[in-house]
Amino acid sequence: MENGSAAKKRWGFQGNPELHAASEITIRGVLTMLLSKLNQSDTRPVIPLGHGDPSAFPCFRTSPIAEDAIADAVRSAKFNGYSSTVGIAPARSAVAKYLSQDLPDKLSADDVFLTVGCTQAIQTIITVLADSKANILLPKPGFPYYEAVCQSCHLEARHFDLLPDKDWEVDLDAVEALADENTVAMVIINPGNPCGNVFTHQHLQKVAETARKLGILVISDEVYDHLAFGKNPFVPMGVFGSITPVVTLGSISKRWIVPGWRLGWLVINDPNGIIKEYGIIESITGYLNISCDPPTFIQGAVPDILGKTNDDFFSKIVNIIKECANTCYEGIQDVHGIICPSKPEGSMFVMVKLDPSVFEDIKDDMEFCVKLAKEESVLILPGITVGLKNWLRVTFAIEPTYLEDGIKRLKTFCERHSKKK
Repeated sequence: MENGSAAKKRWGFQGNPELHAASEITIRGVLTMLLSKLNQSDTRPVIPLGHGDPSAFPCFRTSPIAEDAIADAVRSAKFNGYSSTVGIAPARSAVAKYLSQDLPDKLSADDVFLTVGCTQAIQTIITVLADSKANILLPKPGFPYYEAVCQSCHLEARHFDLLPDKDWEVDLDAVEALADENTVAMVIINPGNPCGNVFTHQHLQKVAETARKLGILVISDEVYDHLAFGKNPFVPMGVFGSITPVVTLGSISKRWIVPGWRLGWLVINDPNGIIKEYGIIESITGYLNISCDPPTFIQGAVPDILGKTNDDFFSKIVNIIKECANTCYEGIQDVHGIICPSKPEGSMFVMVKLDPSVFEDIKDDMEFCVKLAKEESVLILPGITVGLKNWLRVTFAIEPTYLEDGIKRLKTFCERHSKKK
């Protein structure tokens, strides 16, 4: 037996440091860090203005139809076994029918691949496109999970700007400048996370035309589909699938307020058959063959969830989110050191610009959010997490009374640290 003075034994394994590095840039990683900074002696409720999950609040409870669909699927005993790796046929058909309502070219079940939430859909398409020489174009600001998956797959990520003075439209000139012969795709998120914008029909067409010119896919993250409440209606990118191939990512997580149910999809909008011709569908199937599947009983409930939820439920949720968005936007107007360039019109978030120069002892957005958590028990996501230093991503989809309290605490915090107090 080795004693304390003996050389330490060397083992032939170690953790992968790249996975730790990738996880540090995720929203969950940053929010976990901020949670650790809370003052445990503060008896006030924590105000979560940094998350994307309003399901904890009673006003955001999902539809009874969805709950009954899950219960019926479980009690039927028809969905206790393994599913096909791409999803069971009735669920794929239901997703195709649901999405086709807004599309000129109707989808079939074969165009739909079911995934464990939208995150697995992201992981699937990024992994499929990853090649030793390939690069992909991502929006800045954006959803950092894309960067994390690119890093783990060794896929080069290049970033194009979203323009705050143009309602966060894509800088299409930058897209063209960034692309080269190794560019495989560009990602858009619509309605926008983290910006709260909704792209117009005209702008999406320009995106499609730019992608066609460059010979690349458009990956359209539409996890917040139909959560639009401003001047622009939601338009799915699949409308332009005849111009350029489109891979649409989505889920039931946000519109039905059930992110924990983990049911998403990856959908091919490509009436010209280009994606299939270039082997992407075969690769998607191959990847899903070696990864996990969504729970079968949830797949079994999908036809009723998508087909029977009434419009009253959707209208109620959108109206609550719209009112919260207005409360957030109007409240932030009075917060010293923070500027909101545009009123949110979709999703559950808004980006606001931080001016550290007006504060005594705050040098950047990360320090701002750490001190805010410590002093006021308010959690806001620092903009650097989503690609914009000295900005903040604020969630407004929470209980209205909590939101109002959070804005008040934010205002108090900024006044306390102001140079002009």
